[in-house]
Amino acid sequence: MTANYDVAIVGAGAAGIAAARRLSLSGLTTIVFEASPRIGGRAWTNALAGVPLDLGCGWLHSAERNSWRRVAEEMGFAIDRGTAAWGEQYQDRGLSAAERRAARRAYAAWFARLESAPPASDCAADALKPGDEWNPFIESISGYLNGDALARVSVADSLAYDEASTDTNWRAPAGYGALIAASFPAGVELRLAAPVERIALDGRSVALATPLGEARASAAIVTVSTAVLASGAIALPPDLEPWRRAAEGLPLGRNEKLFFEIAAPDAFPPENHVHGNPRDAGAGSYTIRPFGRPVVEGFFGGAGAAVVAEEGLVAGFAHATKELVALFGAKVRRSLKPLVGSNWTRTDWIGGGYSHALPGRRTARADLARPFDGKIFFAGEATHPFDFSTAHGAHDTGVRAAEEAIAALKPRSARATGA
Repeated sequence: MTANYDVAIVGAGAAGIAAARRLSLSGLTTIVFEASPRIGGRAWTNALAGVPLDLGCGWLHSAERNSWRRVAEEMGFAIDRGTAAWGEQYQDRGLSAAERRAARRAYAAWFARLESAPPASDCAADALKPGDEWNPFIESISGYLNGDALARVSVADSLAYDEASTDTNWRAPAGYGALIAASFPAGVELRLAAPVERIALDGRSVALATPLGEARASAAIVTVSTAVLASGAIALPPDLEPWRRAAEGLPLGRNEKLFFEIAAPDAFPPENHVHGNPRDAGAGSYTIRPFGRPVVEGFFGGAGAAVVAEEGLVAGFAHATKELVALFGAKVRRSLKPLVGSNWTRTDWIGGGYSHALPGRRTARADLARPFDGKIFFAGEATHPFDFSTAHGAHDTGVRAAEEAIAALKPRSARATGA
């Protein structure tokens, strides 16, 4: 394959798809290269046991201003506006009402210290109260939010997200991943199983090497994860070394999901939630029978997700089963059938969950978002100043990068035609 395009997009996740949607309205010729055999990136709805299961993003966070919510409405995708049950603990199992209040107070006090007296180190762990019994609980929440221990999380970055986010979280019953994949625009060329291996600058064009051959474009939009960028999996021009270093300051945390099929649905209540062992930083967060469906969705971050990443799905399901048995009793073991799980950390073209800034590296987001020479533009959740770690943040950066490319290319087109 040797072809010339106005814009080449690297990655067909939420950011790449959003960029393609914007470019499809511009009149510029566009091609999208995706390393995997499917589109969506970390948005992936896998239909098993007759149920659509989101192995990646599943909640439309800050839903009242979420761009994918608007896309869903345009496409006729149903949106469930029910309240998330995350803060609930079904029948106070494993965590009494008094303990739950104490854990919440400890978390609130820790976060208040971040806001009122942020550590000079910019390290979120430095605001923990030494020896507090609820520190593991706070660490488990960090695992869900950041995918990493607080010792590796920037205070300034966390506060930027919290200040901008809202408490409105909705769901797409057909799957968030299904919504994002279905929105890929007609008329835009797509090459699957075609990882970009090298990006080079050649005069006024950008050359992209793939197993299918080389393509050239007047501009490229790079939307791959920070793990891929930092790893050197894509050979970049030496001039882009500062962008690779910026990606190193925004590592992907570990975030994984495990789904159980419930053989006897009556064994579990519909639409409920339980937190695993509150004194274990690796505790899971379990949504019980979402939409009344016969599944349990386990969400793990940081230490909990490390079990899956380092020991595999079998060990992950064993860990989750142990927590659920401790909460619901030994009899539920017979009702739980491991169904499917993610392993984003071990997925070569992803490399983890979503980004967080290391202490002192908050400005890396702006550094990574900078265009290079009017030819190479960067998008993806990690480049958003405050909606990072979300699919709508990825969407909005894809649109931003597409508009930057359009603004750079239109003057060239006008000069070429003498306009």
